[in-house]
Amino acid sequence: TTVYNRFTRWRKAGIWDKLMDAIVKAHDGEVQMIDSSIVRVHQHASGVKKKSGVRCVGRSRGGLTTKIHARVDAKGRPVRLLISPGSDHDVTAAEALLDGLEPRAIVVADKGHDADSVRTCIRDQGAIPNIPNRGNRKRKYRWKKAVYRERNRVERFFNKLKQFRHIATRYDKLGANFFAFIQLASIRIFLRTIEPTT
Repeated sequence: TTVYNRFTRWRKAGIWDKLMDAIVKAHDGEVQMIDSSIVRVHQHASGVKKKSGVRCVGRSRGGLTTKIHARVDAKGRPVRLLISPGSDHDVTAAEALLDGLEPRAIVVADKGHDADSVRTCIRDQGAIPNIPNRGNRKRKYRWKKAVYRERNRVERFFNKLKQFRHIATRYDKLGANFFAFIQLASIRIFLRTIEPTT
């Protein structure tokens, strides 16, 4: 109880946000990759009072789920994170995820992010979208397969993130507490990339 209460107090005080903002300053802004991943919500995460806060839980064919949206750099290090109900489409969180792109940065995403609004958001910041076209798109855009192949970096990030059992299966009742733990785990993943190997 003491650990949980302290963790929650630090979340409310914005400690995890400040730590994430401080560590992200070391990221490489030339290539950015975005994607999302679904997390099952455990039955213990139910029963929260409506006044307590937003849960970020959606119902889909897989049951109750939460979706983690991530933007990573070319080394697979997290730059920006968001969560939403699992039933939400990837495009709904794309603009918030892409905020603050560097000019001339290349943004790599899958077909799930192939929407005019996403492409406009990227271009308005002076960045370059590298997104494959959906099959039903009338106006086709050019994209580079060689650059797109590097998108596995964001998939690797999600694999590392889900090594933490607390994230792989969500037990938190509140979305804010679950997101704070995602930030904590992401900070650890980022630090591993800059730690000396000797």
